[in-house]
Amino acid sequence: MAGPRVVIIGAGVVGAALADEISARGWTEVTVVDQGPLPATGGSTSHAPGLVFQTNSSKTMTELARYTVEKFCSLDVDGKPCFLQVGGLEVATTPERLAELHRRHGWITAWGIESRILTADECVELHPLVNRDKVLGGLLVPTDGLAKAVLAVEAQIRRATERGVRFLARHEVLDVLTADGEVTGVRTDQGDLEADIVVCCAGIWGPKIARMVGMNLPLTPLAHQLAWTGPVPALAGQTEEAVRPILRHQDADLYYRDRFDGLGIGYYGHRPMPISADDILSVDEADEMPSILKFTEEDFEPAWTETQSLLPATQEAKVEEGINGLFSFTTDNFPLLGESPDVKGFWVAEAVWVTHSAGVGRAMAEWLVDGHCSSFDLHECDVNRFEPHQLSPEYVLARDCQNFVEVYDILHPLQPSGDPRPIRTSPFHSRQQELGAFFLEANGWERPHWYEANAKLVEGRSIPTPNDWAAQFWSPIVGAEAQVTRETVAMYDMTALKRLEVSGPGSAEFLERLCTGKVAKSVGSVTYTLLLDHDGGIRSDITVARLARDLFQVGANGNLDLDWFTRHLPADGTVQVRDITPGTCCIGLWGPLARKVLQPLTDEDFTNDGLKYFRAKRAYIGSVPVTAMRLSYVGELGWELYTTADQGLKLWDTLWQAAKPLGGVIAGRGAFNSLRLEKGYRSFGTDMTYEHDPYEAGVGFAVKLDKDDFIGKAALERRKENVRRKLTCLTIDDPHAVVLGKEPVYDGGRAVGYVTSAAYGYTIDKGIAYAWLPADLTTPGTPLQIGYFDQRVEAVVAEEPLFDPTMSRLRG
Repeated sequence: MAGPRVVIIGAGVVGAALADEISARGWTEVTVVDQGPLPATGGSTSHAPGLVFQTNSSKTMTELARYTVEKFCSLDVDGKPCFLQVGGLEVATTPERLAELHRRHGWITAWGIESRILTADECVELHPLVNRDKVLGGLLVPTDGLAKAVLAVEAQIRRATERGVRFLARHEVLDVLTADGEVTGVRTDQGDLEADIVVCCAGIWGPKIARMVGMNLPLTPLAHQLAWTGPVPALAGQTEEAVRPILRHQDADLYYRDRFDGLGIGYYGHRPMPISADDILSVDEADEMPSILKFTEEDFEPAWTETQSLLPATQEAKVEEGINGLFSFTTDNFPLLGESPDVKGFWVAEAVWVTHSAGVGRAMAEWLVDGHCSSFDLHECDVNRFEPHQLSPEYVLARDCQNFVEVYDILHPLQPSGDPRPIRTSPFHSRQQELGAFFLEANGWERPHWYEANAKLVEGRSIPTPNDWAAQFWSPIVGAEAQVTRETVAMYDMTALKRLEVSGPGSAEFLERLCTGKVAKSVGSVTYTLLLDHDGGIRSDITVARLARDLFQVGANGNLDLDWFTRHLPADGTVQVRDITPGTCCIGLWGPLARKVLQPLTDEDFTNDGLKYFRAKRAYIGSVPVTAMRLSYVGELGWELYTTADQGLKLWDTLWQAAKPLGGVIAGRGAFNSLRLEKGYRSFGTDMTYEHDPYEAGVGFAVKLDKDDFIGKAALERRKENVRRKLTCLTIDDPHAVVLGKEPVYDGGRAVGYVTSAAYGYTIDKGIAYAWLPADLTTPGTPLQIGYFDQRVEAVVAEEPLFDPTMSRLRG
């Protein structure tokens, strides 16, 4: 036996996958416990219909699904396959859905999986039950198919058992044991199990297990209808379980799969049916299994009516059985993976569907054994990504139910979230409402994207209207606000950006260890720097301002940065980290006239000599104390001005009264995005993530390899000379061809990369798209194409930055 003592709670498709993957990496002192029998334990795995559609707007989720398909295809139990690779077919019955299928085809192509758009006739040829008069076309992914989930569990149990892993059926977990903030074991109804690491793979019971260590898991079990028909005469004589592709009819919230001469029908169109993890019956109490609730026929009636329309052959069949099966939803539709922030050694792998199960098993095994995951970018899945309000029961229930309702909806990338809203508002919110702000949500904050009060600025300006899809949640006012920022001055509400305070006698040394740049500089210095993982991948890009000898302010990207800092705090208490975002606010004052606005309001020297670029100082603006940082993510002269929340409104009014006579405006996030792309500034989580290193992402300037050791330095030194891909700037001449991100990039007929961020550049009068491309295609002037729905948009590689390459406006 080797490795630490690991107890995995849950022997479903996730727990079995983790046991297999972790034992394959040499950790064999592993015990898996489950309250139910093996291999069908009674959780969601035991009733899962098994449809594996790999297409997802998230690259990570697609890659987790791809690995699951590849692994399941290699597994069998006594010759019985664990995956039936019949392909996946999505059909469109409306023009809007057909356009959406083209968009989905773009995603799956961008992520490197074969797919193709089919005509209506081709759909019927593949799935003869489909009504030719009803469908307009379809999307086929040949490698999709049916996972035999319980067989896959058994196959992986056998492999892990051969390596020494123990599986204990009929062991109900009563408690997770801890001491001094670390796990020590698991208490079951049949005794205690000692453990150094506990991994919760309990699925719909996850919140109940997590509470045993005081962890709030934002997961809701919801019931989902699955019905089985009796024999369909048109399928008479079918002796193979599945011969036709799995089928999705998303316009009606339906999916279908073969089962010999009958069909399985899954339905999402009914009312949300949430249940508390505490109210799920035990294995012994349940009539069939705990994850199955009584079928509610009245909820299924619309599904059966629509099924008989799409698949007319079912008119000669009957629904013979059905269930309301429980499975997990989260507030953002991503899994919950990672270690508790409070109890060392307690990990979760939750809200994972069969589709992604083997991929998650591999990701978690790498994370546990190696200290980081090298195969997948998990920043979207990390359980510590949430803000405190996103863990409230009201929020979790509302958003999880909303996600159930929208699971097959056509959602725009900027689709506004539903209730509860508003949750977080800046001190300027009332003024923004008065100016007719159009708000979208960012980490719970109401963030303006443009202001209707600026509508008059559009007159006389050349602001092209994008295509219909891109024009959603857009206004020509966005372009006017961007142009005026370059012409005069604009105020931006930057409160939604995360702010951390790092203090204490060890704070400089602490930050030097985590950051790629030299941050222990003179008081008043501001440094753009990176946080890396141990493999050299980018965890975040941040700014670090030294405000005093032992006091730093960090401009962060989200709660994962706070979690990363907290996990690396020295044990001697010489460093403290706290989130100061809720008690502070920030205004970005930017534009060529910014100094004319600010200087008359203060006795401090804000000339170029008085506060140089990337320097900070404390000052009074009128009667308001501020921390002023000379930074600009729109590429113009100006400052980020921070103050406490109670004085934010006074700061806003003071600045606005000074800016208005100079032709200044209040501007929104739409203009900000356009301006930052003109300047070539990267956005973590969109342009670069854990899977990229600084040299690929074009931020190698933020790495100082001549400084003392920092996390990721050794790996980076190995990666520096092997740059095979680059984040690359593309421009688009067609003013109406505005792409939005995640589209495939083509070199001729070959898909070679994908778009990250995109916007129209209202200063340069071109469309802008940043994309990940092979290094040999990143020479300026290289012609390429971007796949946008069913079109190919002509683009060309451009030298960056597109605006003010000499930095004269920033440093002026």
